[in-house]
Amino acid sequence: MAEKNSYTVPGLTSEVGARVAAILQDRLNAYNDLHLTLKHIHWNVVGPNFISVHEMLDPQVEAVRGFADDVAERIATLGSSAKGTPGTIVSERSWDDYSIGRATAIEHLGALDLVYTGVIETTRKNIEEVGEIDPVTEDMLIGQSAQLELFHWFVRAHLENSGGQLSTANATSEVDAANQAG
Repeated sequence: MAEKNSYTVPGLTSEVGARVAAILQDRLNAYNDLHLTLKHIHWNVVGPNFISVHEMLDPQVEAVRGFADDVAERIATLGSSAKGTPGTIVSERSWDDYSIGRATAIEHLGALDLVYTGVIETTRKNIEEVGEIDPVTEDMLIGQSAQLELFHWFVRAHLENSGGQLSTANATSEVDAANQAG
């Protein structure tokens, strides 16, 4: 639950600033987890498409790290304290740790499809939550969501057939998605 800040940005009450910061803390946890997951995939991808996926992921890692920094700085601007420790990610996340180790590019991309889906869906919900109360935060999240959706498309382009169907369409877990993609 959001605590009351002693100050926030002009135009918001301290309570609203704290509420927005609490929503952003969830994004910070997700972005920190996502950039670590992307780097994990980068290090553990193998197979014929290794180099293309390996090189595709580094710009995504850098962008998501930048999203985390922007979110943490917005939390501070709102008068709250951003928590960026590994323990915070683990204790506050609502998702499981990425479960695929060394695997082929297509298997990792299958699992990553589900990861991106979760992050994007939650970001869109957060956009709706803050939309009425803080347009500055809403704008930041909209821009981040647009980039995440682009990265998701890069991943899905590897999983789509010529008829437009995704190999991971019915997957319910990362392992299931990796198996369906492979």
